[in-house]
Amino acid sequence: MPLARLDISRLRNLTHVRFEPSPQVNIIVGENGSGKTSILEAIYLLSFGRSFRSHKYKTYIQYEQPECVVFAQVDQGTQQLPVGIKRGRDGQVEVRIQGRAAQSAIELAECLPVQLINPDAFRLLEGSPKIRRQFVDWGVFHFDGQFINAWRGWQKALKQRNSVLRRGKISANLLAAFDQELIRLGEQVNHTRKAYVAALTPHFESVLQQLAPDLDVHLTFFQGWDAQRSLAEAVEHSYQRDIDVGYTNTGPQRADLRVKTPTGDALDTLSRGQQKLVVSALKIAQGQLLIERGRQLVFLVDDLPAELDANHRRKLCQLLESLDSQIFITSVGPDSMDFTWSDQIDVRHFSMRQGELSPNAQES
Repeated sequence: MPLARLDISRLRNLTHVRFEPSPQVNIIVGENGSGKTSILEAIYLLSFGRSFRSHKYKTYIQYEQPECVVFAQVDQGTQQLPVGIKRGRDGQVEVRIQGRAAQSAIELAECLPVQLINPDAFRLLEGSPKIRRQFVDWGVFHFDGQFINAWRGWQKALKQRNSVLRRGKISANLLAAFDQELIRLGEQVNHTRKAYVAALTPHFESVLQQLAPDLDVHLTFFQGWDAQRSLAEAVEHSYQRDIDVGYTNTGPQRADLRVKTPTGDALDTLSRGQQKLVVSALKIAQGQLLIERGRQLVFLVDDLPAELDANHRRKLCQLLESLDSQIFITSVGPDSMDFTWSDQIDVRHFSMRQGELSPNAQES
């Protein structure tokens, strides 16, 4: 489901940008601050309903403007699906899909799955377990159509239980009355997460072998409680502690995807460049798994050359090309884009200067 057309208005320094990207590879070159990352930010906004650069929406709405708007025509083979999002300075969000108001940003994610590889991707390794849970849950969302309902129900049950715990002076018997849905839905969430990680792992190992055959990195999934216990047993075992501290200590909200080398955590044992290769392998593996299940997605690669030498840049581009997906790549200079794409690939080159995007003559 590539983007056939993209319109961006009043987002950062992009007053109005309209272009028709290639359904395959798009390379955007420009100096720092020219606006090239804002193009990727707009596409991300169209998929997630939020920016990857800031959670403060006022920072990406153009100065002294009341709103920003991103609109796209998403190619679905036999037809083009119009998708748009408007974000107001007053906090209002309007999402429209095929002319109708969408019920939630989840509909955007279903229409336009987007995968981002950027310098901040290191957070997947160095950030909190919450970031890795979000990575897993994004994949599970597209992997299993039933996941989102179970996840929402479990989140609601968890919030209700924590609200009761915060009141204090509660007995274990009373607390147990709130736990039936928490345990039932929590087990569903855990089951689908484990199934997803099991499916993702061989893809990750294969991609990493192609990117960096010398790296020995493996994935393990921690479900959030002792694997020898059921969730019901873990919750029961934790009753008194939960009452003492005022929140639920055990369950899927504690889950983590652990990335290990033979000598310890990948974060502690790998160089910065090696970490980027591992994160890139995780993101590409997610893409492979979705494509294997009949989904299409858009890859956003911001500042490709950062932290990678020419050899690894070529390997990464080769893997991206093999996905047969739409790709947007930004770079500070054309000399760092030293990968030769196949003749069969539609590669379009764009220059970015002071918020203005223009095609250049390097198309192949």
